[in-house]
Amino acid sequence: MSHPAAPPVARHADPAAPDPADRPAFSEYESEPVPPHARRRTASVAAVWLGFPMILTCAVFGGLVVHSLGFWPGMGAIAVGTLVLMVYVGALSYLAGRSGESFALMAMRTFGAKGYVVPAGFLATVVIGWFAFQTGLTGSTLHGSLGWDQTGTTLVAGLLFVAVTLLGIRALSWIGVVAAPLYLVLGAVAVVIVATRPGGAELQTAPAAGAGALSFGAAVTLVVALFADSGTMTADFTRWARSGRQAVLATLAAFPFGNAIALVVGGLVVALGGATDPGTAGGDFLGILVAQGGALVPLAVLFVVVNLGSVCAHCLYNGAVGWSQLTGMRMRRTTLVLGAVGVVLAVAGIWTYFEVWLNLLGVIVPPIGAVLIVDQLLLAPRRAAAGSVVARGAWRAPAFVGWAV
Repeated sequence: MSHPAAPPVARHADPAAPDPADRPAFSEYESEPVPPHARRRTASVAAVWLGFPMILTCAVFGGLVVHSLGFWPGMGAIAVGTLVLMVYVGALSYLAGRSGESFALMAMRTFGAKGYVVPAGFLATVVIGWFAFQTGLTGSTLHGSLGWDQTGTTLVAGLLFVAVTLLGIRALSWIGVVAAPLYLVLGAVAVVIVATRPGGAELQTAPAAGAGALSFGAAVTLVVALFADSGTMTADFTRWARSGRQAVLATLAAFPFGNAIALVVGGLVVALGGATDPGTAGGDFLGILVAQGGALVPLAVLFVVVNLGSVCAHCLYNGAVGWSQLTGMRMRRTTLVLGAVGVVLAVAGIWTYFEVWLNLLGVIVPPIGAVLIVDQLLLAPRRAAAGSVVARGAWRAPAFVGWAV
């Protein structure tokens, strides 16, 4: 059943404004819907999402879930959490592909012309926390595996990730094309190494002795929380798709495909007995690769930089697009400001508060997307003639009540 297109966002007319077709080739359309001529192929948008969840962090938490629940219950929790993300992110992506709007513009439609500042500002700030965490994790990981100076490595990595983000949506697509196959190959190598060790081929299906009391529901929440923020802000990526249907197809590259693979690899590493500290580091398999020596060492370094750089660039892009709409600054200038803040936080060690951050995201963030879905996808037919955002009010109380409930 098709729904009528969402009403356009009200904007002041500017007779001197240039034709959209005359915009620079590298415009990110921070404060307006992406016009039809600038939309991208499904494969290009899918590449943006594909490499995002195929990260070492997912392997860590996939391993933690299996360590706590056992292999098969852990796989069940991973499957349920990934399917929840598929439906949730897919619905939001459909809205974005249909309208071409960023998350901030979509939030304006639902929360009001002024009220949108609250959810948009909150999420655009949260993802900078993720950027800081992943940047700090890059330095910490290379320090622990190879003995590199942690502060210097974190600083250099952060500057590199900011530079990638400055290139915009194209760079996110390029890095996804590299990050996904790299994860697939090196993840498979790690699993094979563990499985072919003496005694390593036997799959341990029971929960680890003395493992923390993580319930099935809590494990599902953990899986969802991994991409609760950027999943909610999927519009920043999928607004580039040529239709709502193509946006959904692009999202499937991540949920269930990329996300499930990344989590399952970590779960297999733990279940096969290859994790050195499964209760804390989960299914982190970097040490397995480095321990083999030879060509796997430089490949492991490349893997860390590309892998964590992918999620850093995506998160910084989310934050920059959001804050550009809020402040009126261009996306690239905002990237420089937020990138500087994130790098400072990374060097300061903000990533050590990761567990608390995840628990917070799992509770607070998903209702924002749920409110958008209900308002714009399920209730839209009843409000086809509702008019502009301005006409519907600066603050929409029902949206905030829905978020709170």
